[in-house]
Amino acid sequence: MLLMAASLSIRADGTVVDKVYHPIVLPNEHRVEWRFMSRQTEEKNILAQRIGYGQSLSETVTVEFYLLGERDRDDNFGIEAYELESRWMITEQGRYWADWGMVFELEKRHGLDAWEASAGLLMEKEFGRNSLTLNWFSIYEWGNDIQDEWEGEFRMQYRFRWKPQVQPSLELFVGEDFVGIGPALMGIQRFEAQKQLKWELGFISELSGVTKDHTLRFVLEYEF
Repeated sequence: MLLMAASLSIRADGTVVDKVYHPIVLPNEHRVEWRFMSRQTEEKNILAQRIGYGQSLSETVTVEFYLLGERDRDDNFGIEAYELESRWMITEQGRYWADWGMVFELEKRHGLDAWEASAGLLMEKEFGRNSLTLNWFSIYEWGNDIQDEWEGEFRMQYRFRWKPQVQPSLELFVGEDFVGIGPALMGIQRFEAQKQLKWELGFISELSGVTKDHTLRFVLEYEF
């Protein structure tokens, strides 16, 4: 299953709040995805979106391509970056104490010599109707139009599987000079065969609380 979360730290907004990746991959899967993010700080309101298409290459590997868009200072919306992503399911679902996987991403900033490569370790543990998902990312940025540097990110999602269509959760995001936490709500509606519609809605607040820094994120996925 192409479930993902990818880092957008190469963007001007610098946020680390995004979708939390799950390690499970389904064979013969195709999916389209739309993500929306609105970040409000004391200085500005950042609006970003991404559209992606992906499919599984085998029972354990997926690949996906994204177009990333962002609103500029003149309130015009345009392409900000391109991204290629692949996920690898390392362990068979439910066979070990936890499910493990990895995600690899390569991102290019539109119109600039600015690149980003990242590798993430994914873990998910289910106990009863509860799920705990952890992501660890190592990120490298380089190019003539960006400072060469290494960064790290951590993402956590605790989810209660109340009903397939209604699953409340708590999310934590940690990155360079940022720690945010907040509630989220997600669900899945299954149709015939492998067709299903998934959605996520989360509201993350920076923990320091010294200045305003809130992020609203929304994800809509259709798998077939």
